[in-house]
Amino acid sequence: MECRQWVTGEKKATSVDQRTKSLKKASWAGIIGNAVLALVKLVAGAASGSLAVLADGMDSTADVLSFAIGLVAARFVDRPPDIDYPYGYNRAETIAAKTVSFIIFFAGAQLFYATVLRIFQQTEICMPTMLAVYATLFSIFGKALLCFYQFKIGRKINSSMLIANGKNMYSDILLSASVLAGLLLAHRFSLPVIDIIIALGISCFVMKTGFDIFMETNKELMDGVEDTSVYSTILDAVESVEGAHNPHRLRIRKHANLFVIALDIEVDGNLTIARGHIIAKQVEAQIKACIDNIFDIMVHTEPLGNIEEEPFGMSRKSIDRQPPC
Repeated sequence: MECRQWVTGEKKATSVDQRTKSLKKASWAGIIGNAVLALVKLVAGAASGSLAVLADGMDSTADVLSFAIGLVAARFVDRPPDIDYPYGYNRAETIAAKTVSFIIFFAGAQLFYATVLRIFQQTEICMPTMLAVYATLFSIFGKALLCFYQFKIGRKINSSMLIANGKNMYSDILLSASVLAGLLLAHRFSLPVIDIIIALGISCFVMKTGFDIFMETNKELMDGVEDTSVYSTILDAVESVEGAHNPHRLRIRKHANLFVIALDIEVDGNLTIARGHIIAKQVEAQIKACIDNIFDIMVHTEPLGNIEEEPFGMSRKSIDRQPPC
């Protein structure tokens, strides 16, 4: 039977080794790219007297550290399962994304504190030079390239870490665009205080980005399912196998881009163990035909009509009872 294909993002077409190489390549691109941007903005911000550009440069410096953490995580991801981690090291990627969120939030908080301190010090606010404008234009172009590359690779290999980095780069584009707008307005109306206001806005925006990434990674660490339509796809696949009845206690969790699936099915109690095993293997094969990125599938067989108290897992009835989003 042909089933409705269910995939997350783009269909997986890479091996574990290729995926790890892509993670490392994307991380190195982020490290080098952000290091160049940070250097340009920090030097230009100091030379031009723009606190907003300096703040943007500090944000790019934090991005360098974020991508470095991703590079370290990529070295763990390709380790095979062992006695300590029988499911492997794929969640090192999610932990890295979580760490990145802390770094981004802390960088934003530091920027906010430094900007507020500058205001209360009541020092003379000078008009930033046009060097700040040129550096910000360069930053927007560089961040756009990094954003496109991180999203492209992240979606191709279904990497929460790279997608988080891509979202961070997208936020940085908006951030640099706001800096540019503030600088142009400051020059147009001769109001250098706009530079300070933009710096405050940048810091709040950076903190929000870090918080959003932190919340998004909670789902995987808590064994949640982001796209619940996968339940129906699995149930449809099981019900298409002759001899497999009442799929229930369905549980799904993710390790990076890989699904771990466990479920119970009912078979005719008069069948031999060997025949029940064959039906379970057919169920497993049908699920793999419908869903990419499978790490493991565990199918437990029960006699038809078996009744047990099962307070967890999903079934057709429990899915139908779920309220619409």
